[in-house]
Amino acid sequence: MKLPLVLTLAASLLSTSALAQNQDLGQPLVEGGEVEELAIEGDGDDAGPLRGTVTDESALQNLGIAIPAFATDRDRPTPANASGTAALGREVARVITANLRNNGLFEPTGPDALPTPGFPQITSPAWSNWTGRGAEMLVHGYVRARDDDRLVVGCYLYDVALQDELVREGWVVPPADWRRAAHKCSDLIYARLTGEDPFFDSRIAYIAETGPKDNRVKRLAVMDSDGANHRFLTLGSATALTPRYSPDYSKILYLSYVDGNPRIYVYDIGSGTQTLVTENANPTIAPRWSPDGRSIVYSMAVAGNTDIYRVPVTGGRSVRLTDTPGIDIAGSYSPDGSKIVFESDRSGTQQCYVMDADGSNQRRISFFGGRCATPEWSPRGDQIAFTRIAGDFNVAVMSPAGRNMRVLTGGWQDEAPTWAPNGRIIQFFRTARNAGDSSLWQVDLTGRNERKLPTPVDASDPAWGPIRP
Repeated sequence: MKLPLVLTLAASLLSTSALAQNQDLGQPLVEGGEVEELAIEGDGDDAGPLRGTVTDESALQNLGIAIPAFATDRDRPTPANASGTAALGREVARVITANLRNNGLFEPTGPDALPTPGFPQITSPAWSNWTGRGAEMLVHGYVRARDDDRLVVGCYLYDVALQDELVREGWVVPPADWRRAAHKCSDLIYARLTGEDPFFDSRIAYIAETGPKDNRVKRLAVMDSDGANHRFLTLGSATALTPRYSPDYSKILYLSYVDGNPRIYVYDIGSGTQTLVTENANPTIAPRWSPDGRSIVYSMAVAGNTDIYRVPVTGGRSVRLTDTPGIDIAGSYSPDGSKIVFESDRSGTQQCYVMDADGSNQRRISFFGGRCATPEWSPRGDQIAFTRIAGDFNVAVMSPAGRNMRVLTGGWQDEAPTWAPNGRIIQFFRTARNAGDSSLWQVDLTGRNERKLPTPVDASDPAWGPIRP
């Protein structure tokens, strides 16, 4: 039995009066003032993969995806693009094309090599135009500027061979958020074709580095997952280190050194204010959130011994979780919060260990030669990324039991991996040999698809945030 599409964007293409005044990006366009769920054709919850879902990577790379410029019903200037909504529609399509290409799974054809569809074709594609170009999937969309300057962005994915719509969604956004709408459309396409969770509409925090090597200025900075919308959050008067997004995206945890004294702060993204969690005179390293956002683990050196501690995010008494001679650092929770992976040199060299969240059942998991450092648990829970040190520094992954180790990068000094919210792509920073310049890179789990992210200055300590609400 086929279920109807309950979200009817075709009607809303012709009239903005039917659109609800929805202020939250990520909510679908609605009619009648209420958010409705989008039903996809299928036979129920157990029907298996939907039509158009492709799970084989080689098939995805060979999949012809055409992404022409998004259309507009009336070309008019907008604060998002002074040249008008037609020019903005082309930019939206370019962002979507770059997103799908850069993740390594797709080889899409973008708007600069394709004809621009007319506005009526958005809901009624001219199929012959696309079958002749070898397109198997077609992304159509539109951009409209409302009288209040907010933008209406619609996104459609079609199966060209079946001449069938696979999914559609739309968003009402302020002009400054037009790229977020493009990322949301990319997420919609990615999730529909792969069956996996999306990740494009997410942000990255990192440490921006400037100045001479012996006197670096380190500032907290953030940007979109593709490097756009860059912003510095701290001035650099105090050294910032090791940022991490909260599980709900609303805050950033980071370590700050002022006059040599370490402090752990939580920066509220919405208000721009920051709250002190804990401070002391002892060297402090690598704070990390618990999955529920209620507590923080960090490492602190006391009397020559470095252990992992837990403290409530609101501050208060810290609880020591490890008590073994040596250096125990870089704790990272499993997604369910039951375990913590960490780095320790208690065996004589840096290796990776796992313990229960209360500090019990500590056991080594890395036995593959070389050293194991900066581990981070995948959001899926199935793998741990870490820095493998065997001559060079490289990013690698292994199972939580320490098996099936695979090295993903081949740089001279690649370190500090952090996961995309869907657990498919890893970000890290790379230091160039001799020059010492550092930059942010991404690699997928095949290890074949690497790319450098643009940053205005040197960059280190990346932290990939969750999907934005």
